[in-house]
Amino acid sequence: MSMLSEKPAMAGRLLAYVDALSEGVAQEMERDPSVFLFGLDVDDHKAIQGSTRGLVQRFGPNRVFGTPLSEDAMTGVAIGAAMAGMRPIHVHIRMDFLMLCMNQLVNIAAKAHYMFGGAVSVPMVVRCMIGKSWGQGAQHSQGLHSLFMHIPGLKVVAPSNAYDAKGLMAAAIRDNNPVVFVEHRLLYFTDAYVPEESYTVELGKARVTAPGTDITLVGVSNMVMECLRARELLAQVGISAEVVDLVSLQPLDSDTVLASASKTGKLLMVDNAWTMCGASAEVLARVAESEEGAGVRMARMGFAPTTCPMSPELEKVFYPNAATIAAKAHSMLRPGSDWMPDEKAAQLSYQMTFRGPF
Repeated sequence: MSMLSEKPAMAGRLLAYVDALSEGVAQEMERDPSVFLFGLDVDDHKAIQGSTRGLVQRFGPNRVFGTPLSEDAMTGVAIGAAMAGMRPIHVHIRMDFLMLCMNQLVNIAAKAHYMFGGAVSVPMVVRCMIGKSWGQGAQHSQGLHSLFMHIPGLKVVAPSNAYDAKGLMAAAIRDNNPVVFVEHRLLYFTDAYVPEESYTVELGKARVTAPGTDITLVGVSNMVMECLRARELLAQVGISAEVVDLVSLQPLDSDTVLASASKTGKLLMVDNAWTMCGASAEVLARVAESEEGAGVRMARMGFAPTTCPMSPELEKVFYPNAATIAAKAHSMLRPGSDWMPDEKAAQLSYQMTFRGPF
């Protein structure tokens, strides 16, 4: 099942997001012997939803290995290895767990290059999942990417599809800075056309995923997919929506967003996180501060302003979905309307293809 039919034609075969991640890592490990992967359960038989499947068998336990449950200490290992010339990929599974190594990431990894006058680099990739899954609740469902966007010296990417997952992984591994690699759990079993050969996707470049003329919908991670579904619902009532995938959160490509919003005159930013001090606030602020953004009507959507719930019924109103996005866009274009798409359209994208916990 693919939501990338609106994207330009891509060469390659259909490949699942998790397989694209694994393939991207494997090709970089083949290309560069300084690359290694480690983290909690990366060598487990379930292989982090399959995203590390086959790597330990292919490259051996010296380059692919599990770690103790000690995020702070293991992040220190990754930083030290990176400073020494290696290129570690550290898998944390959940982004929530990065809270246990914030000092290492924020005060050491992000600042070492500056503090040592450019003599030291920290080329490491920090893999982490975000998003709704199977009712994991308050401490396993958060999208905390805006915390890392705030820190100079860290880069943050959030691929929404298998093509970008592979290309961004290669680019992140080759980058000489620490990169926080954000993966939404509901995207893992989606597929896209992915070339077999190695390639990179540029950090700091957004993409217009689907063209439109009436309103711009900007999504982060899985919300790109919800925006694409919302676009289809809006088309049924005569509204043409353009969808922009941010792809990279830091560096942030506001020029692509601004060009689209200037054209349509309306901008709805949809984040996979809370709106308070979030990625959505930064995107809208940049548009508002620009001359070209004058007159653009803007709004944002994200998590409800409360702790992530566990109940599926509460989750339905906590997360934006295709129907609520479409309804909000409709109200921006046709004020006073109480239009709402069919209830079945409110299901989160790919919820039916999610295959359970790791």
